Amino acid sequence: MAFGGFNDNKHQTPMADINVTPMVDVMLVLLVIFIITAPLFTHAIKLDLPDAQSAPAPEKPETISLSIDANGTVFWNNDPIQQQDLAARLALAAQQKPQPEVQLRADKSTRYEVIAQVMSAAQTNGLTKMGFVTDANPAQNQPRKQ
Repeated sequence: MAFGGFNDNKHQTPMADINVTPMVDVMLVLLVIFIITAPLFTHAIKLDLPDAQSAPAPEKPETISLSIDANGTVFWNNDPIQQQDLAARLALAAQQKPQPEVQLRADKSTRYEVIAQVMSAAQTNGLTKMGFVTDANPAQNQPRKQ
């Protein structure tokens, strides 16, 4: 029955049409099942929850972005700043509650001396949270093929 043929009394060839009736029957049964079960997924339990007081969530400290370009120029949140003003602004930031986090970004050709001076100024003025920001470029992290 899978390969029936049309009999025109001259050539006996297999039938090339697919019988889709069983597939339509299965799809209609599944449709009926989903129609019946869909309201069960939106069922919720009615609860009368008690009221409770809790401490407010701690506020997130601000982030200070210190960037250093290849020439050694320091930027405070994208604004250029002189070395003399840097210490005063770091001391002022250290007095804030909660204390802000310093994110240090440096160009890869920046002299280490400049980076060390900025880190020392932050630590001397009382900032304890410091992080280094790098550029995670997956193309550069791949090993070279030889």
